[in-house]
Amino acid sequence: MNQVARRIGRTLALVLPVVLVLSGTLAVTYVPWATPSGTRMLTASAERTAPEGRPRAPHEALRDRLVAELRREDPGTALTSLQKEVNRRPSLARHCASIAGALGRAAVEKYGAVRAHSYSRPVCDTSFAAGVAAAR
Repeated sequence: MNQVARRIGRTLALVLPVVLVLSGTLAVTYVPWATPSGTRMLTASAERTAPEGRPRAPHEALRDRLVAELRREDPGTALTSLQKEVNRRPSLARHCASIAGALGRAAVEKYGAVRAHSYSRPVCDTSFAAGVAAAR
C-alpha cells in the first residue's frame, strides 16, 4: 500500500506541473482581453523611429526586417529566421520575446487570430502566441 501511494505521488509530482503550465498557456491564448476585437489600441511602442542621425538598434532593425518578411511570406519563415539570428548573435536573445510578440501581432493582422495561432512554436518561449493573443 505504501509503495502504491508513493508511486501515485511521484506520478502527480511529474504530471501536475505540466498540466498547469499547458492549461495556463492555453488560457492566455483564448482569453478575450480588454479591447473589443474591432478596436485597435495604440501603445507607446507602436511607432518607434530613431531620431535623425542616430542609427537604430540592431534588435529594432531585426524586428522590422522580420515583420516585413512575415508580410511577404508567412509567420513560420519569420520565426525560423528569428531563431537563426538569435543563434547567430546571442546578444539578441534578450530582445527575442519582444520581437516574437511583434511577429504574433503582425500575423494576426495578416491572417486573423485563429490562423495566426496555428503558426505558434516554441521560439523565445511562448512570446509569439502571447503576441497573437494581445492582438485579438
